[in-house]
Parts: sequence; structure tokens; C-alpha cells
Amino acid sequence: QVQLVESGGGLVQAGGSLRLSCAASGRTFSSDIMGWFRRVPGKEREFLAAIHWNGYTTNYRDSVKGRFTVSRDNAKNMLYLQMNGLSPEDTAVYYCAAKSGGGTSYDIWGRGTQVTVSS
Repeated sequence: QVQLVESGGGLVQAGGSLRLSCAASGRTFSSDIMGWFRRVPGKEREFLAAIHWNGYTTNYRDSVKGRFTVSRDNAKNMLYLQMNGLSPEDTAVYYCAAKSGGGTSYDIWGRGTQVTVSS
């Protein structure tokens, strides 16, 4: 069964940091573009960051540039999101996703992990 499982969410104070992990299983994801998204209740899901299979090519949502860093370990089938300088506006459910087979859309999604930032 192909799946993505996020972990590392929790409660943190404003200004703090968290590192989210996404464990991929069922097949290798080393050829896929992978990304992080988040959703606040009542709002649209928003893109945060993506990373190419090479581990070097990345892109970010403007509001998280310089604060969030996406990385991956293809040998371990893992994706990460280091989040620094968190603010209450970052409170959301965070999801990892994969574009399988070089596709144009993210077609495999995790169930999400809650991140809550207190002021």
C-alpha cells in the first residue's frame, strides 16, 4: 500500500521551531517531486514548499521563504520540513504530498499533522 505519513506536529510557542517528517512507504519516492501543504479550517489548502527528486531544486511560498526549509532523504524515503520563527498564523494541519511518475499534480497525500503555535 502506497502511503505518506506525517509526524512531528504539536504545540509550540511563537518564535519556536518544529521539524515535520513524512515517511513514504509502499514504493520508492526517489523520482517524485514532493511537497508540503497546509490547511486552516475554513480556508483553502495552500502550497508551502516543494523539492525535486535531486534534493537541490526547491521552491517556496513567499510567506515561508527564509523560515521553512524542505529537504528529503531518498535513501530513507523521507521528506522533511524544518519550520523556524513560527507564528500563530502558521497554525494549521500540515500535509505532505507526492507527484508520482513525473505527473503535473500531487496525487498521493498524507493524512496530515496538526501544528499549533501559541502567542
